[in-house]
Amino acid sequence: MTTIDGEVAPGFEPVREAFVKNFTQHGDIGAAVCVYQHGRPVVDLWGGVADPETGRPWTRDTLQLVYSATKGVTATAAHLLVERGLLDLDAPVVKYWPEFAANGKADIPVRWLLSHRVGLVALDQPLPLTEALAWDPMAAALANQRPLWTPGTAHGYHGRTWGGVAGR
Repeated sequence: MTTIDGEVAPGFEPVREAFVKNFTQHGDIGAAVCVYQHGRPVVDLWGGVADPETGRPWTRDTLQLVYSATKGVTATAAHLLVERGLLDLDAPVVKYWPEFAANGKADIPVRWLLSHRVGLVALDQPLPLTEALAWDPMAAALANQRPLWTPGTAHGYHGRTWGGVAGR
């Protein structure tokens, strides 16, 4: 049986039950979840193994890559901006980010950027890790990057790819 540590506020016990099922029924080996309501944590759970090779347990402070965890927040924020008339999904990205026009990207609509259809899946010029993790250098690199395919013709994940990071 996997050890689960942490706390849940009264009324949030079903979250703990679902978290336990991830291990007992769905094959998770290590995980954590933390949920805030009105600025206070109501669920803070962790359990299992962080490193299957060594058996190191998952702890409150185990670091984890989150990859797509921000997609829902980004989509929600973008749609709120659309609803408020502050963002047009069919407008060219350069309406909001003029520097993005570099290397033939002047006519790319916002919706292609949000749906990974622009071809910015890697950087031609590697960045040091400190720059890849900083807003301004990474934004400048993406604005400068040429698409790796004709925008709008294919799909490819537009993550902060480590393929463009020097000295990883």
